[in-house]
Amino acid sequence: MPIYEYECNKCQTVMGFLVLNPSEELTLKCKDCGGDDLKRIVSRFAYHRSESDRLAEFDTSKRQGDEFYKDSRNVGLWAKKRANQLGADLGPEFEEVIEKGRTGKILDDYDL
Repeated sequence: MPIYEYECNKCQTVMGFLVLNPSEELTLKCKDCGGDDLKRIVSRFAYHRSESDRLAEFDTSKRQGDEFYKDSRNVGLWAKKRANQLGADLGPEFEEVIEKGRTGKILDDYDL
């Protein structure tokens, strides 16, 4: 669907409109001030990085802050990177332990 974002030149409000026909652009009005002096802007977008992308970019020599480990996807990233660097294939059990660590289920294996 062609949803475009516009910024009002009068009040700087950013808004999105569904524009099916280019001629509709001429009739658009600001949702806040009602002004018709709008300019189309480039919309923000997100890029999803795969685990292999994160693994390739991860530097094991760099110290990571607490925020890094609050993202469960990063649990086990250091261990995976080091295993790859050493050329070690630790098998499916290794992946299973990392997945348990990410989900918090690893604690179920221990009497706490």
